Parts: sequence; structure tokens; C-alpha cells
Amino acid sequence: MKLWQIPAFGIDKLELVEAPTPQPGRGEVLVKVHAVSLNYRDLMVTQGLYNPKMKLPRVPLSDGAGEVVAVGDGVTGIGIKTGERVAGIFMQNWLEGRPGAAKQRGALGGDIDGMLAEYVVLPEHGVVPVPDHLTWEEAATLPCAGVTAWNAVTHVGKIKTGDTVLIQGTGGVSIFALQFAKGLGARVLGTSSSDDKLERARKLGLDASVNYRQTPDWAKWVLEQTHGEGADLVVEVGGAGTFAASLKAVCTGGTVAQIGVLSQTSEPVPIQPILHRQIRIQGIYVGSRADFIEMNRAIEQSGLKPIVDEVFAFDQAPLALQRMAAGTHFGKLVIRVA
Repeated sequence: MKLWQIPAFGIDKLELVEAPTPQPGRGEVLVKVHAVSLNYRDLMVTQGLYNPKMKLPRVPLSDGAGEVVAVGDGVTGIGIKTGERVAGIFMQNWLEGRPGAAKQRGALGGDIDGMLAEYVVLPEHGVVPVPDHLTWEEAATLPCAGVTAWNAVTHVGKIKTGDTVLIQGTGGVSIFALQFAKGLGARVLGTSSSDDKLERARKLGLDASVNYRQTPDWAKWVLEQTHGEGADLVVEVGGAGTFAASLKAVCTGGTVAQIGVLSQTSEPVPIQPILHRQIRIQGIYVGSRADFIEMNRAIEQSGLKPIVDEVFAFDQAPLALQRMAAGTHFGKLVIRVA
């Protein structure tokens, strides 16, 4: 089989190599990978910015979907069988419940080899069935961006009809958050530096939008849109560079779901508004297998379709990562494997 690996950090260092097709051991399944999707984390891993001490070589990318083509002895406990359409879970050890240090070890494409290969072997509990109505490319977008947005909107934000959600940008997590929040009856506001992307988001249900290059004080705009109250939930993907503005944009008693690390700042974290306005700050690092299954049930019932912006061939993996670095995509970038 063929796989991509990181022998040294840098997109230009990626190697397409041949290796023996792995075989599943006891409690494991062999997955023929059909598609993988990219997250910003994958770019950071490849560049050596996520974990400079990561053991190399490493097969990158955490998110992928494919077909179970063989199972090892003892694979009966949770119903995964040959022919099942599955996706790998982001953290192979976080099956349910609260996060923990041990549960957060074993993340695909980082702690252990990822999904950018024609075949992968994973534990039976390391995969979940994917909704039947999704294509391989759509299913491949779910493990990280989908579950992260699901946790932000449903578990952390506890969004309900009539609430207001603010999304930042139009990347994978933000677009999933838009779709989930609209499905729950919320009003969704959005920011971007691209009017074209904002127009695309409006077609998905975005209620109001602002170009943050034209309106740098977008937090004031959010307050104007909410009669001075602020958003119930801010899906914060910008990082340190946007965090202070997110605190201004969220309502008293509201929630900032801290997800991204896209921007930096030398300014200190403003503590006073967090205290005085009783803002809840919750970091989100994807979610558990149980969260993934719960999300998939909601996707099946609603018929939701993930937004795939561009699909690359397997041998174009470096180009896909370069496109991720450029930040010009809307929704998800996907690599078709087979």
C-alpha cells in the first residue's frame, strides 16, 4: 500500500512511500481509507509547530473515513463488522465521559500515526459508523471539526431556540457550528475578511455578517446586532489575537468556546470582564467517541451535509496542505484516497 509520512518537518519534506498492508490483531479492524480531511492542526503538525518533539516519521492527518475490510479475533463487542462504513475517532482512548490525561493520549496524526494512508489498522473502539447519506468525502470531515463544533454548540453552549451564536471565519469548525446552531433554532452572526465567503455562509443560514477588515471593531457590531446584550455563545477559533474582542462580544453570563490558535497577541488577557460579567471560558479539544456517535445520530435525523470546498487526489497531499496554509478555503478541504 501507499502512505504519506513526515520524515522531517515541513510540507516540502512529505514523502509518499510504499509499505506492507497492515493486518488487524485481536480487537482491531483494517480500514480501507477512501477519504481524509484537513484541519489546521494537521498543518501545524507537518510544520513542526504543534509538537516539535514528535517522534518521526509520522503518518499525518487525524480525520478519515473508509470501509472495514477485515477484522481481528474478538471483534464482536460493539458491532463493527466487515463492510461497515466508518471514521476513526480523533483520540483513540477517549471513549466517553469527561476528558483526562490518559484519554487524551493517542490522538491520530500526532501521538500515533494518522489516516493519510490507503489502509489503517485501528482498535474496534477507535472507529464509529458514519451516516449512510454522506459521501466518503463528507464523512471524512466529521472526526475533528464536526465533533468540536458539536461540543461547542450543544454541550458547552447548550444552545436553544432564540439564542445567538457568533462564529469567526468560515473554516471547518465555524461552518459546522453554523449548521448545528441553525438546526437548533439559534440566530447566527458571523465574521470574515471575505465578503464572498460571508455570502456563501448566508446561503447556509447565517443571519448577519461583518467583514472584520472593513469593521475592525466587530465586537461593537455584535452588540449592535443584539441590542447591547452580546452573543450567548462565541465559537472562538481566532486564538489570542481575537480573544479580547470575543469577551466584549459575549453576553453577561455567556460562554466563549475556546477552540483555535490562529492568531497571537502580546496584550495581556483581560481578566476583569470575565469576572464582572461572569463569562464562562471553556476550552474544547474535540470530544469523545460517545460525542461522535451522538452527533452522527443528529446528522442522520436532520440530513445535514458537511461543506466540502475542494477535493484533492491522493498524490496532491502537499498541495492540499499548502491550500490550508493559504486560508482561502470555505468549509473543509478533503483528499480522496481511493
